[in-house]
Amino acid sequence: MSSWDVKEFRRDAVALYRAAGGKRTYAAVAADLGITAESLRTWVRKDDSQAVPGRRDAGGSEAEELARLRAENARLLKAEKEWHLEREILRRAAAYFAREVK
Repeated sequence: MSSWDVKEFRRDAVALYRAAGGKRTYAAVAADLGITAESLRTWVRKDDSQAVPGRRDAGGSEAEELARLRAENARLLKAEKEWHLEREILRRAAAYFAREVK
């Protein structure tokens, strides 16, 4: 992963936590992303300390941020569907091999 990808991932993780509006804990959001709660908490604090009053995102306007979040949401939903499909395939394979062993 390039440093640009890491920065974008961190920015997306912070945005995802904030999008929950306090309804989800650091641990819950971090678990979804496969990171530790402390990492996410650190990234949010760092972002808070770097925030410039009157600007939502250092990268652009609210409309750009909304578009970026919608794209990220679509990517995560697609990944979740793929994960469910993989899980179902593995479940069926396990059942098949369990029958064959008996």
